[in-house]
Amino acid sequence: MEELDYNEILIRPQQAKKLLLQLYGIEGEVSPLPGEYDMNFRVRVDNKDAYVLKISRPEEAYDTLEFQQELLQHLSQNRYVLAPIPVQDLSSKNISEIKDDYHRLRFVRLLTWIPGRMYHEVNPKRRNLRHSLGTSCGKLTKALEHFDHANAHRTFEWDLANSLWTCDHLALFSQEEAQVLTYFQQRFKDRQKPYEQLRKSVIHNDANDHNVIVSSDLKNPEVLAAIDYGDAIYSQSLNDLAITCAYGIMDVEDPLAASLDIIEGYHSSWPILEEELSFLYDLIAMRLIITVTKCGLNKIKEPDNVYLQISDTKAWNVLFAWEKISADFAHYSMRKACDFPAHPSESAFYSWAKKSNFELSQMFPSRNSNDCRHVDLSVSSTWLGHLEEFSDFDFFEFKINKLQQEHPDKIIAGGYLEPRLVYTTEAYMKMGNERPESRTVHLGVDFWLPAGTPVHSFLDGEVLLAVNDEGDKEYGGLIILKHKLKELTFYTLYGHLSVESALARKQGDIVKPGDYLASLGDYPENGNWPPHLHFEILLSMLDFEKDFPGVAYHSEVDVWKSLCPDPNAFFKLKALNPGLKTTNHEIAAYRKQHLGKGMSLSYEEPLQMVRGMGAYLIDQFGTSYLDTVNNVAHVGHEHLSVVKAGQEQMALLNTNTRYLHQNITKLANDLLQTFPKQLEIVHFVNSGSEANELALRMAKIVTGQKDILASEMGYHGNTNACIEISSYKFDSKGGNGCPRHTHIFPMPDSFRGKYRGPGSGKKYAAEISKLIFDLKNAGSSPAAFIIEPIISCGGQVELPDGFLPEAYKLVREAGGLCISDEVQVGCGRMGSSFWGFEQHEVTPDIVTIGKPLGNGHPVAAVVCTKAVADAFANGMEFFNTFGGNPVSCAIASEVLHTVQREKLQENALTVGEFLKENLKEISQKYPIIKDVRGQGFFLGIELTDASLKPLPAQTSYLANRMKDLGMLMSVDGPDHNVLKIKPPMVFSKTNAQQLLYGLTKILTEDYMNI
Repeated sequence: MEELDYNEILIRPQQAKKLLLQLYGIEGEVSPLPGEYDMNFRVRVDNKDAYVLKISRPEEAYDTLEFQQELLQHLSQNRYVLAPIPVQDLSSKNISEIKDDYHRLRFVRLLTWIPGRMYHEVNPKRRNLRHSLGTSCGKLTKALEHFDHANAHRTFEWDLANSLWTCDHLALFSQEEAQVLTYFQQRFKDRQKPYEQLRKSVIHNDANDHNVIVSSDLKNPEVLAAIDYGDAIYSQSLNDLAITCAYGIMDVEDPLAASLDIIEGYHSSWPILEEELSFLYDLIAMRLIITVTKCGLNKIKEPDNVYLQISDTKAWNVLFAWEKISADFAHYSMRKACDFPAHPSESAFYSWAKKSNFELSQMFPSRNSNDCRHVDLSVSSTWLGHLEEFSDFDFFEFKINKLQQEHPDKIIAGGYLEPRLVYTTEAYMKMGNERPESRTVHLGVDFWLPAGTPVHSFLDGEVLLAVNDEGDKEYGGLIILKHKLKELTFYTLYGHLSVESALARKQGDIVKPGDYLASLGDYPENGNWPPHLHFEILLSMLDFEKDFPGVAYHSEVDVWKSLCPDPNAFFKLKALNPGLKTTNHEIAAYRKQHLGKGMSLSYEEPLQMVRGMGAYLIDQFGTSYLDTVNNVAHVGHEHLSVVKAGQEQMALLNTNTRYLHQNITKLANDLLQTFPKQLEIVHFVNSGSEANELALRMAKIVTGQKDILASEMGYHGNTNACIEISSYKFDSKGGNGCPRHTHIFPMPDSFRGKYRGPGSGKKYAAEISKLIFDLKNAGSSPAAFIIEPIISCGGQVELPDGFLPEAYKLVREAGGLCISDEVQVGCGRMGSSFWGFEQHEVTPDIVTIGKPLGNGHPVAAVVCTKAVADAFANGMEFFNTFGGNPVSCAIASEVLHTVQREKLQENALTVGEFLKENLKEISQKYPIIKDVRGQGFFLGIELTDASLKPLPAQTSYLANRMKDLGMLMSVDGPDHNVLKIKPPMVFSKTNAQQLLYGLTKILTEDYMNI
């Protein structure tokens, strides 16, 4: 056929508009749409999208278009599938004929418009959307199951059944590219006969990201329809899923995981047969190969047609990544996504093992023991203790030996499917489609025995591998045996052997039950571990030739536990079945039934946290989350020196303050070293709420008054007295309004408050003067004025310049006391000062301290002037059962020393300033962020539209999406439109950069674009 000049066959929008009126009597605005064959145009009528006008190329056959129109008519009768509907022309024809400027026959069709947006326009493309894509594709396959047409049976280059034509064009590509293509082409060629026997039907055949319509819902989008049926053909039904996957896994970090989302959705609508799944890995690759081959040819044929090149780079990226994925592992993963056992032999293995009668003493005859003592090394293990201690080889070996001494007749063992945190090198990391992932789930059982302990075979087998596993310092010597039964083949892996004994075995050696295999290795040849055997069962070696992974990603655990069955299936030891952990759902359900309904959970999908580490919280699966909001863990989650201080004192004594003990005086001295000299008396309590309760009591006793001045949206604790001065509580849902003796002034917010901009500090101070004037007229005066140096629950609001000094002056002139609530901002968090009040060059009469002082342990304090303390001591004893106990004081002193020793205040200043400046830069690019404020590690980000209308929905979305990326954030402020940042003080510049990356990524997403 003669090649046509693309510019000659092109139809201009004005021509299309004229044809629309001439053929259909419709006047509308016409604009071009991309397309490979047809000239496509969007038609808007009365400013609304209404139709798609499609004009064929000169060479296109009428019969092919007739087939498409009948297919669409068929789909229009199916209520489960949305598809364009053909519109008849003025002559009642579904297909019109015209002659173009070169007098060539062209065909014209008009289809209804499906509202929504193209799949490629959606950001982000998450798991639910991919699942929806699969579901929609499966519904379409089902809808076309019984449809047929003579013109569907054609030879077509885009038909996967015909895809081996691509073998003739390898010369278009580099050697590296050609090798990848050849690998998949040969795999597909080798299985042509069974492939030809798969189910067939008419399929859409081109669900690419420019042919899929997605709903306009920006938060929870779903796929509505596939359009453009120009490539529809009769072929293997499975091809449609492969094609959908090929395009749906572009631009993702983990293409296999992304494909599983699509496959799972497809299977829910159109069940895939077990025998079909083994072809899917290759079919996905073959669609990508057609794409890159067609792009290579089109670059020569039609260099001006940009649409024809649009998928080239993306397809190559996926092809290179796809080739690196084990074909077997992909197959097993796809089986699991369709609710089949991941490995076909899993059930057969367990059935055989159930009938077997092996004993542990057969593997370790020198121990002559058939019983175990389970040891828990999971992320939530209390036996494991602090990770820094666990990382100490000598200490860990001591604990193992001590446990063995306590159970001399048992073998210490455990580990199957345990999520562990000890695998920290890059070899155990990958970037997932949402966030970085770590291989944490242990796939075997560890038997903790002395170095040199002989290991024997308890099965007939053949040595498949006997190596020094130098590629993984966690193993040392490694032996893998192959076991072949009548209808079952599996492997057993023995790791952490001495290298010398492992290498004494040779590939192909035959071993019998009772034969000596090797001996356990010792430190350091078996890695940074005490001697033990890692024992694992494998139903497939996948593509591994020199070793096998001993740990898996939690996201893949359902596949791996099928590939690596429980080794205890051999020995049936009760001790190695410690029971299932309580699930998130079970914990949440119990909370709902038995805990107070006012106790809320964070995030739309709550998290179960089992361990803390520095700036991170870690869930039960070993997934780490960067904590940007937990100012309770002041010097870092489970800081070892703080933990030890509490442990050591708890082992000695914990009692009340009626006995002399140096810890309370030491803590008082440590604390007072950080204050101005005027603040010299300390009272210890257990929480910030108690501290503020005591401060209020002091003020009322000292002044003889009851009235308290407090800020709008202030929060000072959960006791009765604290709630009564907390506008954040009593003005919110469930509150009873302002009590009689509480007097609220407007929150001194210079950004969006009553008074704004420079000079607002004096105006807000004037509000204090008004309240004092009103009290005076009522024959009273204030007992105290209380405020946080940065108002936390109000949205991290910085007090405007000049406000606090003037407010203190007015209150003191009226006879009241000034209380600085430092429960959240104190202990160096502000960076440039140790206490928040210092930034305003004032000295309070009373300072309350809470959350930071104990790093999570309940300890708090009230620091005041001697005059206040003396007046408070009116004869009534002040006693707090637990306040100031030796354990709490030891912990608090160590927290203060850690802040100083590790220069954490300086860290809050430098990293906080870095973070704040970069957040301001981001706000210039994304104007949804209207204000960045705060000091050090106490920052707030306020989200509003252009008219300063708060955006709580977007703020909540941002916090929940940050959680998906592995970063914990929280929402605050009266309008719930402020993200707060108040991380542990060990938060590093690297952590800050991670946070900035996550925020920037999510701010580009559709739901954030207002």
